[in-house]
Amino acid sequence: MSFLEKPAPGRVLLDDTVPLTAVIEASQNLQSHTVCGISLPLPPKKLIGNMDREFIAERQRGLQAYLDSITQHPLLSSSLPVKKFLDPNNYCANYTEIALQQVSMFFRSDLKWEVLEPLRDIGWRIRKKYFLIKNKEQPKERYLLSWVDLGPDKFLSDKDLQSAMKLLTSLSTPYLCPLLFSSTSESSALLIRPFSEKGSLRDHICKVKPRESYLKKYGNPKNSQGLELSDIKLYGRQILEGLKLLHDGCIFYGHLHASNVIVDGGVCRLMDVENGMLGVPSVLRPSFTQLRKINVLSIDVFCFGHLLYEMTYGRPPDRVPVDQFPPAPYTAVVSVLQSILSTEACKSKMPTVSELIQTSLFSDVQLQHSEKLQIKVPSRLKEALKTAKESLEKRLQEEQRVLHQHRRLTRAQSHHGSEEEKKRRKILARKVGSRVDKRVNGSSSMSQ
Repeated sequence: MSFLEKPAPGRVLLDDTVPLTAVIEASQNLQSHTVCGISLPLPPKKLIGNMDREFIAERQRGLQAYLDSITQHPLLSSSLPVKKFLDPNNYCANYTEIALQQVSMFFRSDLKWEVLEPLRDIGWRIRKKYFLIKNKEQPKERYLLSWVDLGPDKFLSDKDLQSAMKLLTSLSTPYLCPLLFSSTSESSALLIRPFSEKGSLRDHICKVKPRESYLKKYGNPKNSQGLELSDIKLYGRQILEGLKLLHDGCIFYGHLHASNVIVDGGVCRLMDVENGMLGVPSVLRPSFTQLRKINVLSIDVFCFGHLLYEMTYGRPPDRVPVDQFPPAPYTAVVSVLQSILSTEACKSKMPTVSELIQTSLFSDVQLQHSEKLQIKVPSRLKEALKTAKESLEKRLQEEQRVLHQHRRLTRAQSHHGSEEEKKRRKILARKVGSRVDKRVNGSSSMSQ
């Protein structure tokens, strides 16, 4: 789909991964109270002099700093309460109610499934809701049903999307979490896969219970810890094998992170492989759109670098590029991290998935499944995936270009308004004025 093409009815074009910002522009006195328009904890108050102009300005600055810390936090900034507060017009819908309606309609048409409980807030996506369900024919087994809106990166036609989802439900490979059922409409998708009681790789790293709220689990985990080197090597190699399997089949992913990896019997399986096809933006999109050298093919490598950092240190990096890595007992890990996350890597060229597999960190890992794995994609669908990937690339490049121009303009404006630049211009103006005076005086003496 081109940038000028009209979206399908019900299609969500809003990218929830784009961080919102807020600036407190003014305050006003209303019934002896200072109103700033937000219902958040305010900076310290005082009983006497609380209406002084200086005190109000100080509280406003404190409140702005507090608000900035929220909008810059990777988890809080993407949460529904923050989005609703900062952008109420675009986030006014009751997404849980919408999901319940869709799921209820599905269960009326397929009576073998039964909802056991909604899994509220276990995922960070605003437009994705989860339910624990069972199959009445297998009452002891538990399954995870997810309902999600199609996103702004959905470039496959409805027919091709259905073909792609049919392909994913037919796959049976050790490094991809099986997708048991999928159903897509013009605006959403419903998916069923096995439920892992042990949780995700991030749950394992943070040592938390899988069914708790993601903010409670990951906001400030107290017991998170990096993995042993043997696990880093094994899990990393298995994840890379899963990525290679997808890339060889012309399937774009872009959604690799610790919550999308399930460890089952010592084998890592990638989850939500369908996200790219559904047009759902990556959680790391705000990071890699800042880097002009990142393209669709290198997104998975960039995401792998993030994941490898988290497996090593027990938490994801605060920001990328990373040039100063915390002390680590595994030098082989740090060298791989540098090849992906350093300033030099982000500005030049990152390694490919195949090149990462050949590094000393992963090349000697013995895999249980030694046979060559492949995904057989029909030629028509392969062409459709290729075209969709090109459209995804165009959108990414355009966003990177706009951000690059904005940064250049901001730097130029900041430089132009700096005290050093003002001083330089004054000196230059005096020099120019002095030259003009000399010329004028020289001309006057010659005429005399």
